[in-house]
Amino acid sequence: MAAAVTRKKLIIDTDPGIDDAMAIFVALRSPELEVLGLTTTFGNVHTALATRNALHLLETVGRTDIPVAEGSHVTIKKATKLRRIASSCHGSDGLGNQNFSPPTTKPVDQSAAAFLVEQASLHPGQVTVVALGPLTNLALALELDPSFAKKVGQIVILGGAYSVNGNVNPAAESNIFGDPDAADIVFTSGADILAVGINVTQQVILSDADREKLEQSDSKYARYLCKILRHYFDYHREVYFRKGVYLHDPTALLAAVDPSLMTYTEGVVRVQTVGITKGLTVFNHTKKRYAWNTAWSGMPTVKVAVTVDAPAVVEMMMQRMMADD
Repeated sequence: MAAAVTRKKLIIDTDPGIDDAMAIFVALRSPELEVLGLTTTFGNVHTALATRNALHLLETVGRTDIPVAEGSHVTIKKATKLRRIASSCHGSDGLGNQNFSPPTTKPVDQSAAAFLVEQASLHPGQVTVVALGPLTNLALALELDPSFAKKVGQIVILGGAYSVNGNVNPAAESNIFGDPDAADIVFTSGADILAVGINVTQQVILSDADREKLEQSDSKYARYLCKILRHYFDYHREVYFRKGVYLHDPTALLAAVDPSLMTYTEGVVRVQTVGITKGLTVFNHTKKRYAWNTAWSGMPTVKVAVTVDAPAVVEMMMQRMMADD
């Protein structure tokens, strides 16, 4: 009799978001993963709408057994969202302007930070958190329990722009820009961190031909995604002049499933929290010993993705979305 395969315990911190929806569905269709819950944050949408969308997505595919914990509505320094809802990219409802009916389920009576701390304490060293939005909830979890950094197994961060321009301005990527103070707290916490930036995710593209394959699938996951992807494709055509869409969130999620899809380098990441470069991720991966201490000196290192097997990522996502329900 074959031994049971141990599934990786996963929490997705999310701001759905069309590509968040894709990542959530990939997680639900990944036999390697046990999704413990979704925690919500602001980013593509405000937190209340992120919670509504997370509940809606789980209802749509019959997974209301998975709890949703609502996260912070403001940054770690109590500021409101630093940019407007990304309606041009994701639609005013975050899901391609489909105006779905409100979910009938409710979030759990527990904050996202408390849920993260509880699950890491229940399963020390076993929980992977995939953070698909600003890092406020994770910073609050560290504030609530400083030992969270050691209790959590790994944090996979979709965030940063390493040696490339950002996507909200030339300096900053949107998730880090959303709460740069929280991001700096998390990057320097000492947790096992794997950062997947837009230097990698913008190499992973779902083409028009891929979307046509999804449209021909009988899978409820694929059929749903095709509804919301129309808006996302229109946005990429208008803004990036591209016939295809970037798979930011699914790429980070699949890094948690199979880290060998990418190569990494290691070093210290600090985040600029003020000025015109607010949200800039500065990655020190040199071996140089500077003549004096810097803001990077003695800080914990993290792993940062530098290359990706883009065709393999797209193929994995397609297979999981089109598999029989």
